[in-house]
Amino acid sequence: MDNDDLVPVARPTVEELARDPLPLRGRVALVTGVSRREGIGYAVARRLAAYGASVFCHHYRPHDEEQPWGGDDVAAVLAGVRRALAAPGARVADLSADLAEVDAPRRVVAAAAAEFGHVDILVANHARSGGDGRLSEVDAAMLDAHWAVNTRSALLLAKEFAARHDGRAGGRVVFLTSGQVRGPMPDEICYAAAKGALAAITPSVAAGLSRSGITVNTVNPGPVQTGYLTGELLDRLRPMLPFGRCGFPDDPARLIAWLATDEARWITGQVISSEGGFTY
Repeated sequence: MDNDDLVPVARPTVEELARDPLPLRGRVALVTGVSRREGIGYAVARRLAAYGASVFCHHYRPHDEEQPWGGDDVAAVLAGVRRALAAPGARVADLSADLAEVDAPRRVVAAAAAEFGHVDILVANHARSGGDGRLSEVDAAMLDAHWAVNTRSALLLAKEFAARHDGRAGGRVVFLTSGQVRGPMPDEICYAAAKGALAAITPSVAAGLSRSGITVNTVNPGPVQTGYLTGELLDRLRPMLPFGRCGFPDDPARLIAWLATDEARWITGQVISSEGGFTY
């Protein structure tokens, strides 16, 4: 260690302590899974836009159309993100892509970089749902389908993002996991395995990207009402929710947006739960 590493850094000035109302002004965020106005991806994209960023929104409506909650009007989704733009000159762009395809992560990152010239923030919010079951019900194809979208594509997105990052301050990667390490999900073996892998790999990816000035963290949003929490399930969860409610999409979005700011520059390699005290 050089002696210079031991020299105390000067205390921040009063001006440096003040919060910038647009802390992501001039930065570009790529958010995947921005397909529904009830979703976490939409809430994250709007928060980042409200913090000053330009936002590139990835979406894939066919996946939602196969789910109980159905697809949304993507044009209305993008319009909602645009309404949240706060910085002069900030813009929204988008691309539809099936992240189960091996080359899709490269195409998504390349499109974002081509549109804005660079990308500072990657939020891998997308997820595959459905086609799951208990251990006795799953097969190799089901496991592979979840691995391809929920794990492989997120890691390939991070790889492509890091390869294009030019070293400027503010490099951020945020993965999303679920509560696999905090409690059992016996009816979703494929999803739990694939999403749990992101939590497990976070410290390793963070260590690898630290030399490039990129922080890497993973957020567990806990039970969030994005359309899948039915009355029966809510009744079962209510005793485990100290505040008497499940999460709303903007709850984890607030944490993710903060992780994208310079205030979180010293946080990396962490798996952080945003669950409102949820007990498993």
